[in-house]
This record gives sequence, C-alpha cells and structure tokens, in this order.
Amino acid sequence: MSALRFLPPLAWTLLIGWFSTDSWGAAHTGAFLLPFLEHLLPWAAPEQLAALHWLARKTAHAIEYGVLAASWHWAFAARGTFRDWLVPLALSILTAALDELHQSATLTRTGSAADVLLDAAGAATTLIVVSGATRPLFERLTGALLWLAAAGGTALLALNWSAGAPSGWLWWSVPPAWIALVAWRRRRPARLQGRVNRGA
Repeated sequence: MSALRFLPPLAWTLLIGWFSTDSWGAAHTGAFLLPFLEHLLPWAAPEQLAALHWLARKTAHAIEYGVLAASWHWAFAARGTFRDWLVPLALSILTAALDELHQSATLTRTGSAADVLLDAAGAATTLIVVSGATRPLFERLTGALLWLAAAGGTALLALNWSAGAPSGWLWWSVPPAWIALVAWRRRRPARLQGRVNRGA
C-alpha cells in the first residue's frame, strides 16, 4: 500500500479544518450566498432564503464527509466488505467530532452533535455506494418494508377489529402485502444462488 494514497484524505481533512474556522461561519457564507439566492429567487421571502442557506450548509456538510470517506476508502484500497469500510467510516466520524469540537472553540461558531450525525450519515451513504453494497442494502430494505406492510398491517387490522374501529383501506392493502412478501422470499434463494455463481 503506497503512502501517497493517504495524501488525498489527509489533504481533505486539512480543508475540512479550514472550513471549520470563523471564516466559514453562517454569517460569512450568508454574506455571499444569500444575495445570490435572492437574485436567483426574487420572489422568495427572507425566511425561505434563510432556510435555503441553512439547507445548502447542511448539504455541504454531508458532501464534505462523503468525499472524506471515499478518500479513506480508496487510500486503504478497500475491497467492499463490511470491515473494509468500517475504518474509513470510523476515521470520518472521528474527524467530524474533532471538527465540531474545534468549532465550539471559535469566536462565532458552535459545535453540534447533530452535525456529527449528519456528517456520519453522509460518510456512511457514500461508503455504501462506493463499496458496491447497495444491492444487499436494498434487499434488506425491501424485506423490512414488506414485513412492515404485511405484519404491521395485520396487527393494525387486529387492533381495529378488537376496538370495533373500521379498517378501510387496510382490508385491501394487507393481503397484497403478504402475497408480495411470500413472492419476494421465494425469489430470494434464487437471487442469492445467482450471486454465489457469479462470485465463483
């Protein structure tokens, strides 16, 4: 593993450190971003422009740490397994925590645990995409949603029935949810076998 591979994430970490100084506080970014937004959206109220400024800053947070996590992932030459992206994620979260700690020591900015969570979410989302783990994630998410629709809908039907309350659309949605769940579970072994065969 070449030491040069660590230069991009380390350089990006330094850039994040610069972004956490007073020069990049909300008052300073608002000084150039709010007039631009006002020119772009002349009909927007000041509260709407302030909300867009806030959203832009939070989006930048997530993107910053997505880039950092991807850089660490590449630096470690990860192969896409869970353990391989655990280290880049941990380093990104550590950087986020130190970044917020640094902001709390500045004159015009404050640290935020919510921002650490946002940064961690940006890093984790990026690592899921770059490690090629999106398909297993979508499989689990699909299964969870089908179970929620089928079992949760059945529980609501039982609750409504015991309370004597009408269930309305639940009578029409719960049976298809069970059918979809059974079909999904029957197709799952074939999908898993296909992945094993492709890996062989």
